[in-house]
Amino acid sequence: MKRLAVSLTFFLVLSVGVGLAVSGPELMDWGVAGGLFALAVAGEGFRFWIRRSRAKKRDSTGV
Repeated sequence: MKRLAVSLTFFLVLSVGVGLAVSGPELMDWGVAGGLFALAVAGEGFRFWIRRSRAKKRDSTGV
């Protein structure tokens, strides 16, 4: 759980930084920042799903 929190915090800071960098003279480009963070959350969810499905396959020996 700690790894998830650290990873999402890192990607949140990174996406806000990219949103600020892309926006130019405006304050913030929330569409870019939100989209990047949504991709990070989806990636972490996919990683969790893959790990869980592999663990289920390992537990079920079919006996």
